[in-house]
Amino acid sequence: MTSNGRRSFLKQAATLAGAFSVNSLFSQAHAVEWEKAARNVENLNPEQAAQNEDFWAVIQRSYSVNPNLINLNNGGVSPSPIVVQQAVERYNQLSNEGPSYYMWRILDQGREPLRERLAKLGGVSPEEIAINRNSTEALNTIIFGLPLKAGDEVIGTKQDYPHMIEAYKQRGLREGIVYKQISFDFPMEDDEAIVKGFEAAITSRTKLIHVTHIVNWCGQIMPVAKIADMAHARGIEVICDGAHSFGLLDFKISDLHCDYFGTSLHKFLSAPIGSGMMWISRDKIEKIWPLVCASEPHSSNIRKFEDIGTRSFPIEQGIGEAINFHEGIGSKRKEERIRYLKNYWATRVKDIPKVKLQTSLNAKYSCAICGVSVDGMTPGALADALFEKYKIHVVGVNWENIHTVRITPHVYTTIADLDKLVGAIKTIAG
Repeated sequence: MTSNGRRSFLKQAATLAGAFSVNSLFSQAHAVEWEKAARNVENLNPEQAAQNEDFWAVIQRSYSVNPNLINLNNGGVSPSPIVVQQAVERYNQLSNEGPSYYMWRILDQGREPLRERLAKLGGVSPEEIAINRNSTEALNTIIFGLPLKAGDEVIGTKQDYPHMIEAYKQRGLREGIVYKQISFDFPMEDDEAIVKGFEAAITSRTKLIHVTHIVNWCGQIMPVAKIADMAHARGIEVICDGAHSFGLLDFKISDLHCDYFGTSLHKFLSAPIGSGMMWISRDKIEKIWPLVCASEPHSSNIRKFEDIGTRSFPIEQGIGEAINFHEGIGSKRKEERIRYLKNYWATRVKDIPKVKLQTSLNAKYSCAICGVSVDGMTPGALADALFEKYKIHVVGVNWENIHTVRITPHVYTTIADLDKLVGAIKTIAG
């Protein structure tokens, strides 16, 4: 074998192993240090480990966030750890050495191992997982693919994500389906009241209920399984928007009892920006039309939803490294850390005069996202003041009956950052 041939062979072998081998970028960068850090918290439960700053300092160093900007809008898009960025760069460079060869003959071989890893993380079968770009693509594929007809009813809420609401309204305009929206006054700490809200809207024509697992505007966690059980008892299917729950809450998709699920991987999983996942119960795949053309649209093969032409192979490899990073922390430990960070700042501002929280602090009903308002200030004005005076990036929300500033920390967020936030809110409110 020539030197060039040997180099090409080694490159292909390393690429095929990628994120799923003992030589993953995550293993090379973090295995030794993280193993040592983990030993310091191995005798602590997740809630106790959440408060061990020495352990989390190791995690924080794995990100490349701008020290001059405190990003507390991780509910929008989360930054990727350095190893995930490196994976995307590495495979992008490789792709450009010979795109049609390295993309289709080499990197394409990494999709099935990735499907298996995502399925394992979600507690479902690989034959039910499709890889795509974000929650909107995943959920719109299902919404537009469902064989609904004129007069069929869908129940959602006014607090759902706009792109889902728009999709149902578009089907209504084009095909005559009936889209009904109920409304809730969050925060709520009553599962039965939420379930009854959906139940009261059901008629003999209701075919589908759309439920958001974590409401993006304010962080309310919805009782998806209870809603699904109620719906299934009446022969109604359930689609779940898991954009903000996957990679944050320690759960399996099967725990939700839903029929369809879509999520973005670039939020709390910290995968590359522009990565997502769709899950469809195996017995439902055949009836869902693909959003993009497929040679066998009524196939029961989940891969029919991935026939979109040229896609980003480097991003897919980056997802694998994000899963390594996530599992290196531990799902439950990660959930409790982010909840701890949310509670850290929220409990310190809740009794400040003029300050109001718009999210429950009950662990059952919230985790990362928490809304806050200051009397006499619009959400936009408060968000602007936090950024202009303190370089704290958040987002002001004015949606239906929710008027708040959404604040969302992540594992790289430091206690010092949150102390600055608390001080800023106190000063602004005063």
